Formats: sequence, structure tokens, C-alpha cells
Amino acid sequence: MATSGAGGEGYSGLNGIVSETEHKIMTDLPAELLEYILCFPVLKHVDICNVSCSCKRLHDVCHGRGKVWGHQYKLRWPRLQKHYRQNECCDWLKEYRTRHTVGLQIRRTVVSISKRFFTEVVLGDSFAEIESLGAPEHFCEDELLSILNSDRRKSLTLKYYAKKILYFLRQQNILRSLKMFLEQPAEQQSALEGAVLVDQYCNPLADVSLDGISSQLEEITDKVKKMLRMKNSSHPSLRVTQGDCFAVEDFELERQVVVALNAVLYEQLQYKGNECDYYNPLNSYIHQVLLRRTGIPISLSVLYMTLARKLGVQLEPVNFPNHFLLRWCQHQRGSGDIYDFVYIDAFGKGKQLTAKECEYLIGHQVTADYYSAISTTEVLLRMVGNLLNIGKRGEGNEKSYQLLRDSLDLYLTINPDNVQYLLLQARLYFHLGIWPEKVLDILQHIQALDPSQHGAVGYLVQHTLEHIQHKKHPVEPEVKRRSASEHVEVQYSVGLIMKHKRSGYNCVIYGWDPKCTMSQEWITTMRVHQLSSGANQPFYNVLVQDGTCRYAAQENLEPHSAPLEIAHPEVGRYFSEFHDSHYVANEELQTRYPEDMAETLGTVRDLYHRLTPSSGQASGQQESPKGTGGSSQDQKSQENQEAMPM
Repeated sequence: MATSGAGGEGYSGLNGIVSETEHKIMTDLPAELLEYILCFPVLKHVDICNVSCSCKRLHDVCHGRGKVWGHQYKLRWPRLQKHYRQNECCDWLKEYRTRHTVGLQIRRTVVSISKRFFTEVVLGDSFAEIESLGAPEHFCEDELLSILNSDRRKSLTLKYYAKKILYFLRQQNILRSLKMFLEQPAEQQSALEGAVLVDQYCNPLADVSLDGISSQLEEITDKVKKMLRMKNSSHPSLRVTQGDCFAVEDFELERQVVVALNAVLYEQLQYKGNECDYYNPLNSYIHQVLLRRTGIPISLSVLYMTLARKLGVQLEPVNFPNHFLLRWCQHQRGSGDIYDFVYIDAFGKGKQLTAKECEYLIGHQVTADYYSAISTTEVLLRMVGNLLNIGKRGEGNEKSYQLLRDSLDLYLTINPDNVQYLLLQARLYFHLGIWPEKVLDILQHIQALDPSQHGAVGYLVQHTLEHIQHKKHPVEPEVKRRSASEHVEVQYSVGLIMKHKRSGYNCVIYGWDPKCTMSQEWITTMRVHQLSSGANQPFYNVLVQDGTCRYAAQENLEPHSAPLEIAHPEVGRYFSEFHDSHYVANEELQTRYPEDMAETLGTVRDLYHRLTPSSGQASGQQESPKGTGGSSQDQKSQENQEAMPM
């Protein structure tokens, strides 16, 4: 056995011959083995940077196009792999640097937006700041998703604005796709593809794709074929493969397809019209129709028509008033006689109607024009029009405003010269106080299309110009200090989880007034005078679990016995973190209520952390806020953590 001395000499125990020991160092290993070692999961990008700087040999092994940086890139950003071909030769070090830099830029921009737009209901053109970075779009989206998928209870303000930005960026992409779709020849436009684009635009954060929807329809088609095979094993529709353009010519064979389709769709899969919740917007989204197996006449008709065409039966959409239908020609194709068609009610389990029975369906007579087939573009306008009407029927909260904005965007993309909806869009933006410059552009377009609208246009122009002028000289936010004598009766503070004594709802406080500040009309309508202290008591702005924002009297609120998170979409606008028993106000809210954070912590300790003196001190340390708890500090810590020494 050989041993080595300090001088590096080896002594053989067998023959006494002294020989020089061979020194093996890491850089002597083959490049493939070095790459394998440097791809070990515990090594981070900083480690690889340090290794590559140690000597030329390791620097060469860690070259930009090699496995080491490719592994680091894939390890850190796995969602981006779909943008690269398998075994693609790429400068991974350059990609890593670019993605890393984009991540820091995105976070800085999100924090900046959160500071500047705290007081606005929705964000405006500032989203263009993300686009102006000139960064690869998929890098921007991946960083925004990274923010959204981080710790559920923390960085709430960062997530709130990241979600809005991602919403905007995806919608811009979908609008571009919709415009390309509308430029196609009418005969190439698919009602299903149009319905998917509408669905995607209204649900840009959902996982909705044409491929995914088509795959689900293919599964239903296979079930229909199985049913058809039991009745007629030689039916020509059974030989149709996905993507084939095929039409059954024989009426009896068409009838067999329709019978099998009804049996599968309505009996086996239990699809039905949603009569109980007809005005729910989910009924118009094709992915929700497939998920919930219910919808309204037009969404179920698009589904039914697409399935029938996959099996060789050509059905046509009919823009029947109040009840969308499909028509099925019973005689020679191309007939203009409305009595040569059977009308299918997809909402009514595929029931087949004559022209006269269609009138019974809606309770009044209509002209022959209403029985005509319509184009895919007209189908989309009807579908979007339904969503638009639901938005107008809404309760005036952010959710209904968002639906109204989205459906107006879609409608005016399809039909950009509709004066009625252009005016509605201008009024909506004016009401929300957003995009004043865009409002002026819309009004100018309306005036050019219809000069008779000068009265409404003139009013909006005047007040929009005032709004633009007002934005140039913003008013400093009111600061409310609990120590002020006029606030002595305010018992509760922002961030506390409360319960309404009468209505029973759970909520979190995000603002307060020492006295009710609403109009006399509101006070009368809400019967505030029936309260023991009337309007002469503190009132609180609260975010409610059901997604609404309310203004509640102090005597109607009490601290929640078991605090819980409030699932309200606006929570991140006001709070940076949920801390087990309360919410931590973000920097912007703390600026307006500078003394509330300490009050909230004190209340929380008194209510939920009554511990022994020794453990109480530890509890106090745990509850003390880290700095201000605001979003910019989250950003600084993130940048320090993400710093890349390259």
C-alpha cells in the first residue's frame, strides 16, 4: 500500500523503490465528465460563473452553447422549453443573460406601476411600458407568471399588477389573431375558431387553446362514431379521419348522424341548455360549455354544428331573434325556401322544428329574413353582443366593467364603425376615468361617422379635456392619522379581518372615515338613520369575500373570531401580504394611513396572541413589520437575490 509524504514522494511497501506519485486534478477529467459534474442540480448559475472564471479549461467546458449553460437555463425556467426545438443548438449563456435581465426589468416596471396607479380603478396605457422594453414576449410572460406563482400569501401587490399586465399582453396577442382571422375568406372562417378567440380574449389567463378544444370535440366525435357504428357499420362518416373535408350526400345517412349525435350529446353526456342561470357569461365561453356541459343557444349551436360537420352533415347558423338556431336542408342544397329546412334547437336537446314551430318558440311571427343562414362574422357579433348585454346588466363592480370593456373591444374589432357601441365605449372609459386620450380619438371617429351625435360628443370632449388637465396637476392624497382628535372614535384599522354582525359576511378593512361621507341620497337609501349612531360614527371601506366593495358602519362590524384570507380580486391593490391573522398594508396604503399598521399589530396581539410574558415577546417580534412591507422592498430583496456576477 502506498503512502505519501509531505514532499509528494511515494514509498512502496513491497520493494522499497521510491517513485513519484501521479497527481490527478479535476481539469484532467474528460470534457463529458466535467459537463456531467457541472450539471449537478445543486449548482446554481453563480457557481457556474465562478467555476468558469477559475481556469481556461473550465471556461471552455462552460462555453455558452454547451450542456452546462443549457442545463442551467432549463433548470431555472422550465416553462420556456416549449419555445425551443429538442436538441436545438443555442447560445444558452446569451439566452440566460437576456432572460435574467428581462426578469429584473419586468419586476422594476411592475413596482413602478403599482406606485403610480394606486388611485386608479384600472390601469391604462402604461402597459405599453412593458412592450417598450423590446424584450422577447415569452420572456416577459414567463417572468410575470413567476411572480404570480410565488408564495400565495406574499408579494400580493406585485402579483396584483403582474396579473393585470399579463392580462393586457395576452389580450393584445389575441386581438392580433382575431384580426388575422377576420381577414380570411368567409368560407375559410370556422365558427369554432372564432368562438375560441372570443373565449381567450375574455379569459386571457385561462388555459384555452384551439388545439385543446378541438381535441375535446374529437373525443365526442369518436363517441358519436361508436354509436353510429352500432346502427350502420358501413356508414361513410366512420371512415372520416381528423381534418378531412367530407360531406354526406344521402339524406338518410345524414339523419343517422343527427340521431347518433343527439343520443351522445344529450343522453350520454347530458349536455343541456342553462335555463336556471341563463345570463351567466360562462355560458358563452366554449371551454366552459365543454367543462360544465351547459350553455346558451348560440354556444351550444356552435358546438353542435362543429360536431355535425366533422361527421359530414352540413348545418348552417340562423340568427333567429331571442333564440339562436341551426338549419338543416331537407331538399336540394342552395334552396331559398324556408320550408325546405328543418331547424335544430341545440339549446332544446337537438329538437327539430318546422319554420312555423320556430315562431311558437319565441311567441311571435318574424319575416323570412330571420330564417336565412348567416356568416361566421355575424355569429361572432351575436356571441359578443350577448356578453356585452350581460356586462351592461352587471352590478357596476370591476368584474362587470371588465366584461363590458372586453366585449366592447371584441365587438368594435369585428365592426369598428358601430356608432352606438363606440359611444358606449367612450362613456365607459370616461366613467372609469381611464385612457382620456383614447376617449378623444373615439369621439373624433364618432363625429366623422355620424355628425348628428355632436351633442353627446361635445359634452364628453369638454369633460375629457378637463380630466386630462386635472391629471397634469394631481391632488395629494389625504393622510389620516389616528392620533388626530377628530379620529378618536375610530376603533378599527386597515388590515383587520372583520365580520359584519347583521349580514354575516367576512371582509378586510382598507380605509375609514370618522363620519359617513356618502351623499344624503345614499344615506336615506341604505337607511343609515336606523342605526343607533346613524351617520355620525366611523364608516369603513371593506373588501368583501364575495368580491364586492362595501361601506360599513362601525357598529355593524366586529373582529373575526377566526381570521381567514379574503378572496377578493382587489386585495393586492392595498395589501402586500397576508400574515395569518391580518393583512399588511402596502406602501401606498400606509402613506394614507401612516399610524394604522402599529394599531393593527396591537389589536392582533390582543385578540389572537394572548400568550405568556416570555412567549408574548417572541410573538411581538414575529408580528413586527419588516420595514414598511411594501412592494419596492420586495423588489430590492429580489434584485439582491437575483444578482448575476457575469
